[in-house]
Amino acid sequence: MPNPIRIIIAGGGTGGHIFPAIAVAQAIVKLEPNAAILFVGAKGKMEMEKVPQAGYEIIGLNIAGLNRSNIFKNWSLPYKLIESFFQVRNIFKQFKPDAVFGVGGYSSFPVLKFAQTKNIPTFIHESNAFAGKSNILLGQNATMVFTGTKGMEKFFPAHKIMVTGNPVRKNIIDGLNTKTASLLKFGLLPARKTLLIIGGSLGASSINKAIKENLAKFVELDVQLIWQTGKPNASDFVDAASGFSNVYVNSFIDDMGAAYNAADFVISRSGAMAVAEICITEKPCVFVPYPHAAEDHQTFNAMSLVNESAALMVADNEVDEKLFLAISKLVKDETLCHTMQAKIKSFARIDADEVIAKAIINKIEITNIK
Repeated sequence: MPNPIRIIIAGGGTGGHIFPAIAVAQAIVKLEPNAAILFVGAKGKMEMEKVPQAGYEIIGLNIAGLNRSNIFKNWSLPYKLIESFFQVRNIFKQFKPDAVFGVGGYSSFPVLKFAQTKNIPTFIHESNAFAGKSNILLGQNATMVFTGTKGMEKFFPAHKIMVTGNPVRKNIIDGLNTKTASLLKFGLLPARKTLLIIGGSLGASSINKAIKENLAKFVELDVQLIWQTGKPNASDFVDAASGFSNVYVNSFIDDMGAAYNAADFVISRSGAMAVAEICITEKPCVFVPYPHAAEDHQTFNAMSLVNESAALMVADNEVDEKLFLAISKLVKDETLCHTMQAKIKSFARIDADEVIAKAIINKIEITNIK
């Protein structure tokens, strides 16, 4: 009987990297129940909490990302990168992976780079419509590059690309809760229109500020809110909403499947995974791209839907004047919502995790035979 396959999954930093990685891990184990999977992330980051909660082991590297707003804070980055390579070498020596899968985030670079120097098969998933610099560098020597969208030949060798879509959490795809049960879970009323606000796992200050300032107007609009604020300044937003019975507010929502089921409309940043989830759940949406994302990739992500009349978009610097107006438009125009739901459905891909898992396993088996 052949030895169980051994795979390292590297990356993290945000939910947009972590949850797809977990989805692929689960798909691999479903196909190969004896597979050994080890996650490698960055110490102090979100993956160090979320990966163990999903039942997987993770090792944290002493590494930090590039500070784009203050270059003087990057003085220690070369030392941390060198230290991380020594850590990675020890991890590989002990775990002996058959392959490495990178999902993005700065902790993925030293892991995949080391694997490539040892001729270990490496696989990359690029979720965004505009590829990150680390993935572009790694993609040249990767075994395969999985992409969330078409047209990525300008970033990666065409013969290595497989367009898979973006892996989405199973509890979102399965949608086991009814709308009424989901609303009751958040303490909200079944008969009222509901808006879900998600600014990403780290929060969105512009969106949060606009929601906070318009809480009374949502009462007048007869709309209730499920508001995920992210951790920064969460207590301020909880306090602001305390007098409103039509608002559920929390820094993080664990059951996003229930949150999407409960919602009639969504306000969201346009990270690749948020876009993928909203497409699958077919929710009319207003995207507010994060303006400081590398190469402005969130605007690219949003525009792929906006150009097809599948979503609305408000620029981050126009949120104060335009976000509530866009929300009101969705609430009042049912024809617009039906059109957006029909259009956004064509962007949905529910099997990306399985497609990626099968491709990785097949390549490992071929490599092992050789």
